[in-house]
Amino acid sequence: MAANNSVNGSESSVYTISDQVILVQVFVSVFLFINFLMITTFFMKDFFYTTVRYILFATALLSDCLFLVMTDILLIMSYLQYTIQMWLCLIMYIVLSLCNFVTPVTLTAMTLERYVAICMPLRHGQLCSTHRALHCILVIHGLSCVPCIVYLSIFFAFTTHSLYTKSRLCSVEVFISHKWQGHLRAAISQFYFLIMCIAIVFSYVKIMKVAKTASGENKKSTWKGLRTVILHAFQLLLCLIQLWCPLIEAAVLQINFRLYIDVRYFNYITFILAPRCLNPLIYGVRDEKFFHALKCYALCGLFTKQSSFI
Repeated sequence: MAANNSVNGSESSVYTISDQVILVQVFVSVFLFINFLMITTFFMKDFFYTTVRYILFATALLSDCLFLVMTDILLIMSYLQYTIQMWLCLIMYIVLSLCNFVTPVTLTAMTLERYVAICMPLRHGQLCSTHRALHCILVIHGLSCVPCIVYLSIFFAFTTHSLYTKSRLCSVEVFISHKWQGHLRAAISQFYFLIMCIAIVFSYVKIMKVAKTASGENKKSTWKGLRTVILHAFQLLLCLIQLWCPLIEAAVLQINFRLYIDVRYFNYITFILAPRCLNPLIYGVRDEKFFHALKCYALCGLFTKQSSFI
């Protein structure tokens, strides 16, 4: 009887995990479809790819799409207990590490762009030109590469060449051989997010001061920019909590494996999927021009007249 109960319990656990994986596939598919529509809309109008905030928005969308696809692949491989060679896992880790930082750094750049647009409107055209936007994208990816370079330098210093041909479950934990490496990784991430939080708080305070003195249409535009900054701050908060997830999951794993699976699933939905799905809401649905153009292309030109003012 005990054995039967044990088997039934394990089977129900497998079915539960399977349901969770299927639910994730639905979420990821929906978000990728929405992002694809928005990226298509971005490239269909020259107004969008010559405006800084939309260029940064598209950069974040492309990074989010790649991040969602690769994390979903790793989730499926983890569920199936599918191992791959370490050199391939290393490549996936490099891409994921880069995308993991590109999104929050881009959010910070978008917040600073709103600060310039609202608090320094006369200099916005000069400081936020298309040419400068391309330089900004290079800076964003350069800053996002630094943590990855540090992690990999340490990893290469403490590993042997034979490890690259071994097959293992691909996860970030396989690149941490000493406890202090995990602490260093967390410290670098916290430093990055501290700087980003300071930039967002600074922008929020400055925009708030302008909002109190603005009037009419300027006041409406300023408060909308302020709400955008608040949403960016919420996104960054979720991304910051994501950095604590490995520590929480490691502690839970010592207590109960089933609880560990549930916690890891919750963390994936809340702190990996959710913050990357807020971008379409902030700059896709809330932006009037982009939303009208999106309706036009999503509904096969039905709303062409509504979007003609762009």
